[in-house]
Amino acid sequence: MYRFEGRISTDGSTPFAAEAGRYHIYSGWFCPWAQRVTIAHALAGLDEVVSVSYVNGGRDARGWAFREQYGPDPVNGFTLLRDAYNATEPDFDGHVSVPTLWDRTTGTVASNQFKTIGIDLATQFGALATPLIETYPAHLAAEIEELDSWIGPGVNWGVYPAAARGPSGAAARSTLLDAFAELEQRLSSSRFLLGEQVTEADIRLYVTLARYDLGANADRTINAGLSEFPNLWAYARDLYSIPAFKDTTDFTTFAAVAAWNAPARRGKDVSNMLSRPRSQAGV
Repeated sequence: MYRFEGRISTDGSTPFAAEAGRYHIYSGWFCPWAQRVTIAHALAGLDEVVSVSYVNGGRDARGWAFREQYGPDPVNGFTLLRDAYNATEPDFDGHVSVPTLWDRTTGTVASNQFKTIGIDLATQFGALATPLIETYPAHLAAEIEELDSWIGPGVNWGVYPAAARGPSGAAARSTLLDAFAELEQRLSSSRFLLGEQVTEADIRLYVTLARYDLGANADRTINAGLSEFPNLWAYARDLYSIPAFKDTTDFTTFAAVAAWNAPARRGKDVSNMLSRPRSQAGV
């Protein structure tokens, strides 16, 4: 599915070296997978190191485009995101998606694999920026991926199948609600998924929770709402109170802001600790 899976490195082990100003992220406010990357980018303190821009949320037969709402492509002047892929591989016939990591040095797409883009942003730029928090520390990497082994299929990929009718929908619903119940229990004694520290595991779960009640569960075909799981609901709001999560969340198409602004009351306020004045360099 992902034709380009280049990795950024600090040790010369890949063609894509970690360098300030070299990379640009083409993102989309609407996309949970793209938001995972923009949250990781913000928490890694990369505003002045890796730039970001957004495609328009309306997709036509030509694919994702740059339009007036979010401005033109600031790097290449492309009209369509597909242009970046065609510049990399003429007559590209694969999957054009956000996020896309563009390499200014080679004039090509380095990667459109959202998982590894997020990990590389979190781990490979420490010499060039001061992270607000290390979201993928080596000592927690195995636990993050173990959580992803069941949260990924059961929640992140399972949420829309869970809204479907028929036996397959019922099975997906059961898996999703069982996962929610397990998360509810886990979060009864842990502020975040791996304790008191926000990690990549929380980023991956948050983007699905943020879209749940006005996305897959808009018609309440799965359950009565995320609030049925009070610890999980408070946890989601707790994350939303952190600027990196809030500033990358556009609720206009998938959720109600008022409910998400309700106090989470899950420990001391971390929003000020996990924020810094944002420059315009990465916008």
